[in-house]
Amino acid sequence: MPNRRRPMRSHVLTAAAAVALIGLALTGCDASSANDKAAGEGAGKGGPSVIAPGKPGEENERLSPEEAAAKSDDDTPNSADFTYAEMMIEHHAQALVMTELAPERAKSAKVKGLAERIAAAQGPEIDAMKGWLKKHDAHKREDQGKGEGKSEGEPGGSHGHGDDHGGGHRDGHGDAPMPGMASEAQLKTLRAAKGAAFDELFLKLMITHHGGAVTMATDLLAEGNNIRIEEMANDTVAQQTAEINRMRGMS
Repeated sequence: MPNRRRPMRSHVLTAAAAVALIGLALTGCDASSANDKAAGEGAGKGGPSVIAPGKPGEENERLSPEEAAAKSDDDTPNSADFTYAEMMIEHHAQALVMTELAPERAKSAKVKGLAERIAAAQGPEIDAMKGWLKKHDAHKREDQGKGEGKSEGEPGGSHGHGDDHGGGHRDGHGDAPMPGMASEAQLKTLRAAKGAAFDELFLKLMITHHGGAVTMATDLLAEGNNIRIEEMANDTVAQQTAEINRMRGMS
């Protein structure tokens, strides 16, 4: 008799196990469905959002991956890019005015060599920025809501860079001077100096001049949008910071 009950007990245990397994399977399906739904919703939204750092003093921006990708691919020049290029052409032009005096008036071979290196670097940079302005013509600036004048080299342009080597040191708005620019009186004194007096004044003015260019480039990196202009600004920061340190060691 005990042997006859064992099969029934075995069947009961097997049935209970089957019920338990079915319950686990259903629970697993529910969890899987929930996960699939969440994944589907995430895919529909493009996945996790991206935090884009805001400008100084502004809050960060939350973007979808698609928005972040579109934003990263858009390097359309803004008003800061145009203003930087126009101002830096004029800024560099004044540096060339000062370096042109060095071969005849400087006493130190190091000062003469420094002036030659500055001219060799900033002349091509002026050409590059003029080429950039020509490529991104005036109507693109107007599209940004800032088209108040023509680009460099166009009729009616607001900046006569080629003819204004050191006199009209504007900030792009017609009044305040650009950072680091020498005044007409300082340039007149430099033109009259010779020998050690020239070397001393040249280094003093050029350190200040380079410092202004670094300030302008740093501001552009925070406000501009065009990759090519940002590359130029980064080069200016690196090169002119190194030259400032070199000049301080010579003065």
